[in-house]
Amino acid sequence: MYYYRVTIAYKGTRYYGWQAQSVDTLYEKNKTIEGTIKNALKKITNYQHCTVSGASRTDGGVHAQGQRAKLTIADDISAEHLLLGLNSLLPFDIRILTCETSTKEYQPSKASITKEYHCYFVASPVDNAAMTDIAVYFRTQKLEPKDLELLEAGCQLFMGKHDFRNFSSRDRTAVTSIREITYCAIHQSDFSLSESLYYLKVIGEGFLKYMIRYLMGTLFDLVRGRITLDDIALYLREAQEEKLSPKVKAKGLHLIRIEE
Repeated sequence: MYYYRVTIAYKGTRYYGWQAQSVDTLYEKNKTIEGTIKNALKKITNYQHCTVSGASRTDGGVHAQGQRAKLTIADDISAEHLLLGLNSLLPFDIRILTCETSTKEYQPSKASITKEYHCYFVASPVDNAAMTDIAVYFRTQKLEPKDLELLEAGCQLFMGKHDFRNFSSRDRTAVTSIREITYCAIHQSDFSLSESLYYLKVIGEGFLKYMIRYLMGTLFDLVRGRITLDDIALYLREAQEEKLSPKVKAKGLHLIRIEE
């Protein structure tokens, strides 16, 4: 078998997440990123056995600029030709950015040191039609300096090692709900099409199911005045029966890069 390490970008709007939902991906009821890439690999290798192993299982509607994956195929194909072949077969919203030969031992999920996610949001009285697939909408007249200061204070509470069980959904595959966030802050995007585009930048070793979406929803409620910084601190400290705030929609979440 031959092994390749790839970096993948995709727009998750049309897909049911990263992870394939069927053993035979040719007959997936709901299209996935992994399944779509595997189907392209099958065409290239004349339907011989092949596998796709990703570093992060993004949810349905979530996007990526730096997903990492390992491709395993039976044919000896140059990395350059495999990249060109895959991109010629993949749909417009999935692209292989880099491709290099790898080894049997390489496992993307274990090689990952840190993951960086951005959760984009439009903060304005009216949603920006150009952003509807890639950013969530936060209805407000304008984010004032005091609002940004409050958001920053909320981000600071999330920094460090905490039990994030109150800010995630149950995941049977997670051994523990304790995670460490090494960076958490709100930035204003320099995207010229929208002055009201912001994003939550979060970096950590790994994240729980829906965790970043719950953090973003919590920060929204903080600015709205529905909750306080003390509420966030309490939910980080003690287990609660109900969520502090609802999670935001998946469309604003982007996997930016994975450091190995």
